[in-house]
Amino acid sequence: MSPFDYLSDLGQRYPQLHPHIHAIQEAVQLIVTTFQQGGKMLTAGNGGSASDAEHISGELLKSFKNPQHPKDLPSNLAMHLQCALPVIPLGSLQAAYTAFSNDCDPQWAFAQLVYALGRKGDTLLAISTSGRSKNICYAAEVAKAKHMTVIGLSGNTGGDLKALCDVCICVPETETYKIQEFHLAIYHTLCLIIEERMHTM
Repeated sequence: MSPFDYLSDLGQRYPQLHPHIHAIQEAVQLIVTTFQQGGKMLTAGNGGSASDAEHISGELLKSFKNPQHPKDLPSNLAMHLQCALPVIPLGSLQAAYTAFSNDCDPQWAFAQLVYALGRKGDTLLAISTSGRSKNICYAAEVAKAKHMTVIGLSGNTGGDLKALCDVCICVPETETYKIQEFHLAIYHTLCLIIEERMHTM
Protein backbone atom coordinates (compact mmCIF):
# COMPACT_ATOMS: atom_id res chain seq x y z
CA MET A 1 0.00 0.00 0.00
CA SER A 2 1.08 3.57 -0.63
CA PRO A 3 1.11 6.29 2.04
CA PHE A 4 -2.09 7.65 0.47
CA ASP A 5 -3.72 4.24 0.83
CA TYR A 6 -2.83 4.03 4.52
CA LEU A 7 -4.26 7.49 5.16
CA SER A 8 -7.36 6.71 3.14
CA ASP A 9 -7.85 3.50 5.11
CA LEU A 10 -7.46 5.39 8.40
CA GLY A 11 -10.09 7.93 7.30
CA GLN A 12 -12.49 5.17 6.31
CA ARG A 13 -12.10 3.25 9.57
CA TYR A 14 -12.23 6.38 11.72
CA PRO A 15 -14.28 9.03 9.87
CA GLN A 16 -13.86 11.43 12.84
CA LEU A 17 -10.15 11.60 12.01
CA HIS A 18 -10.65 12.63 8.40
CA PRO A 19 -10.22 16.37 9.16
CA HIS A 20 -6.85 15.54 10.73
CA ILE A 21 -5.35 13.66 7.78
CA HIS A 22 -3.35 16.72 6.67
CA ALA A 23 -1.81 17.11 10.14
CA ILE A 24 -0.89 13.41 10.11
CA GLN A 25 0.74 13.85 6.70
CA GLU A 26 2.73 16.81 8.02
CA ALA A 27 3.85 14.80 11.05
CA VAL A 28 5.01 11.95 8.81
CA GLN A 29 7.06 14.30 6.64
CA LEU A 30 8.74 15.93 9.63
CA ILE A 31 9.64 12.57 11.18
CA VAL A 32 10.91 11.17 7.88
CA THR A 33 13.03 14.28 7.36
CA THR A 34 14.56 13.77 10.81
CA PHE A 35 15.51 10.19 9.99
CA GLN A 36 16.74 11.04 6.49
CA GLN A 37 19.09 13.64 7.98
CA GLY A 38 20.53 11.16 10.46
CA GLY A 39 18.51 12.29 13.46
CA LYS A 40 16.48 10.38 16.01
CA MET A 41 13.06 10.62 17.62
CA LEU A 42 12.39 10.87 21.35
CA THR A 43 8.94 9.91 22.67
CA ALA A 44 7.32 10.87 25.96
CA GLY A 45 3.99 10.58 27.76
CA ASN A 46 2.43 9.85 31.15
CA GLY A 47 0.42 6.83 32.25
CA GLY A 48 -1.30 5.26 29.26
CA SER A 49 0.46 7.76 27.03
CA ALA A 50 3.80 6.52 28.42
CA SER A 51 2.76 3.07 27.23
CA ASP A 52 1.90 4.56 23.84
CA ALA A 53 5.33 6.22 23.71
CA GLU A 54 6.92 2.82 24.38
CA HIS A 55 4.62 1.15 21.85
CA ILE A 56 5.56 3.56 19.06
CA SER A 57 9.24 3.07 19.80
CA GLY A 58 8.89 -0.69 19.76
CA GLU A 59 7.23 -0.60 16.35
CA LEU A 60 10.09 1.38 14.79
CA LEU A 61 13.08 -0.21 16.55
CA LYS A 62 12.38 -3.25 14.37
CA SER A 63 10.33 -3.93 11.28
CA PHE A 64 6.64 -3.16 11.67
CA LYS A 65 4.54 -4.55 8.79
CA ASN A 66 7.10 -5.42 6.12
CA PRO A 67 10.20 -7.10 7.57
CA GLN A 68 13.43 -6.27 5.77
CA HIS A 69 17.04 -7.05 6.55
CA PRO A 70 19.67 -4.31 6.90
CA LYS A 71 21.75 -3.53 3.83
CA ASP A 72 24.62 -1.90 5.70
CA LEU A 73 25.88 -5.02 7.50
CA PRO A 74 27.61 -8.22 6.38
CA SER A 75 25.04 -10.78 5.29
CA ASN A 76 25.88 -13.18 8.14
CA LEU A 77 24.78 -10.49 10.59
CA ALA A 78 22.00 -8.88 8.55
CA MET A 79 20.14 -12.16 8.13
CA HIS A 80 19.44 -12.20 11.88
CA LEU A 81 18.34 -8.56 12.15
CA GLN A 82 15.60 -6.26 10.89
CA CYS A 83 15.70 -2.71 9.55
CA ALA A 84 15.12 -0.20 12.32
CA LEU A 85 14.91 3.49 13.10
CA PRO A 86 16.42 5.32 16.10
CA VAL A 87 13.59 6.00 18.54
CA ILE A 88 14.10 6.46 22.29
CA PRO A 89 11.14 6.26 24.72
CA LEU A 90 12.18 8.64 27.50
CA GLY A 91 9.95 6.94 30.06
CA SER A 92 12.04 3.79 29.79
CA LEU A 93 15.10 5.55 31.20
CA GLN A 94 13.99 4.92 34.76
CA ALA A 95 17.37 5.25 36.50
CA ALA A 96 18.01 8.69 35.01
CA TYR A 97 14.38 9.78 35.36
CA THR A 98 14.09 8.81 39.01
CA ALA A 99 17.56 10.12 39.91
CA PHE A 100 16.66 13.55 38.56
CA SER A 101 13.17 13.42 40.11
CA ASN A 102 14.69 12.60 43.50
CA ASP A 103 17.16 15.52 43.37
CA CYS A 104 15.15 18.14 41.47
CA ASP A 105 11.60 19.09 40.52
CA PRO A 106 10.20 15.88 38.91
CA GLN A 107 8.04 17.91 36.53
CA TRP A 108 11.28 18.76 34.70
CA ALA A 109 12.53 15.15 34.40
CA PHE A 110 11.48 14.66 30.76
CA ALA A 111 12.90 18.10 29.94
CA GLN A 112 16.22 17.02 31.45
CA LEU A 113 16.28 13.90 29.27
CA VAL A 114 15.45 15.96 26.16
CA TYR A 115 18.28 18.31 27.08
CA ALA A 116 20.70 15.39 27.53
CA LEU A 117 19.74 13.37 24.46
CA GLY A 118 18.18 15.78 21.97
CA ARG A 119 20.14 17.41 19.18
CA LYS A 120 19.26 20.00 16.56
CA GLY A 121 17.20 18.28 13.87
CA ASP A 122 15.87 15.52 16.14
CA THR A 123 12.15 15.11 16.80
CA LEU A 124 10.23 14.94 20.07
CA LEU A 125 6.90 13.14 19.90
CA ALA A 126 5.04 14.53 22.92
CA ILE A 127 1.84 12.75 23.99
CA SER A 128 -0.65 14.33 26.40
CA THR A 129 -4.37 13.58 26.18
CA SER A 130 -5.20 16.85 27.95
CA GLY A 131 -2.38 18.88 26.45
CA ARG A 132 -1.82 20.29 29.93
CA SER A 133 0.75 17.84 31.36
CA LYS A 134 3.44 20.15 32.70
CA ASN A 135 6.29 17.65 32.35
CA ILE A 136 5.40 17.09 28.68
CA CYS A 137 5.09 20.82 27.99
CA TYR A 138 8.43 21.53 29.67
CA ALA A 139 10.03 18.81 27.53
CA ALA A 140 8.54 20.44 24.43
CA GLU A 141 9.89 23.84 25.49
CA VAL A 142 13.40 22.45 25.85
CA ALA A 143 13.11 20.67 22.50
CA LYS A 144 12.17 23.93 20.79
CA ALA A 145 15.07 25.71 22.50
CA LYS A 146 17.38 23.03 21.08
CA HIS A 147 15.94 23.52 17.56
CA MET A 148 14.25 20.15 17.50
CA THR A 149 10.96 19.39 15.78
CA VAL A 150 8.04 18.87 18.18
CA ILE A 151 5.03 16.79 17.22
CA GLY A 152 2.10 16.53 19.61
CA LEU A 153 -0.62 13.95 20.08
CA SER A 154 -3.44 15.35 22.19
CA GLY A 155 -7.17 15.65 22.70
CA ASN A 156 -9.79 18.02 21.42
CA THR A 157 -8.18 21.40 22.21
CA GLY A 158 -4.50 20.46 22.37
CA GLY A 159 -4.22 22.44 25.59
CA ASP A 160 -0.95 24.25 26.30
CA LEU A 161 0.98 21.67 24.27
CA LYS A 162 -0.49 22.75 20.95
CA ALA A 163 1.29 26.11 20.90
CA LEU A 164 4.64 24.37 21.50
CA CYS A 165 4.35 22.00 18.54
CA ASP A 166 5.30 22.24 14.90
CA VAL A 167 2.34 19.93 14.31
CA CYS A 168 -0.20 18.89 16.94
CA ILE A 169 -2.74 16.20 16.08
CA CYS A 170 -5.72 17.03 18.30
CA VAL A 171 -8.25 14.23 18.10
CA PRO A 172 -11.97 15.06 18.46
CA GLU A 173 -12.51 13.64 21.96
CA THR A 174 -12.31 14.84 25.56
CA GLU A 175 -12.35 11.56 27.52
CA THR A 176 -8.91 10.08 28.09
CA TYR A 177 -9.58 6.51 27.01
CA LYS A 178 -11.34 7.63 23.84
CA ILE A 179 -8.47 9.97 22.99
CA GLN A 180 -6.01 7.11 23.47
CA GLU A 181 -8.04 4.87 21.16
CA PHE A 182 -7.63 7.45 18.40
CA HIS A 183 -3.95 7.90 19.23
CA LEU A 184 -3.32 4.18 18.71
CA ALA A 185 -4.85 4.27 15.23
CA ILE A 186 -2.89 7.41 14.35
CA TYR A 187 0.53 6.22 15.45
CA HIS A 188 0.08 2.83 13.83
CA THR A 189 -0.61 4.70 10.59
CA LEU A 190 2.43 6.92 11.20
CA CYS A 191 4.57 3.81 11.66
CA LEU A 192 3.20 2.18 8.50
CA ILE A 193 3.98 5.21 6.35
CA ILE A 194 7.35 5.96 7.94
CA GLU A 195 8.46 2.36 7.42
CA GLU A 196 7.26 2.48 3.81
CA ARG A 197 9.06 5.77 3.15
CA MET A 198 12.33 4.91 4.88
CA HIS A 199 12.77 1.32 3.82
CA THR A 200 12.05 1.94 0.13
CA MET A 201 14.69 4.66 -0.22
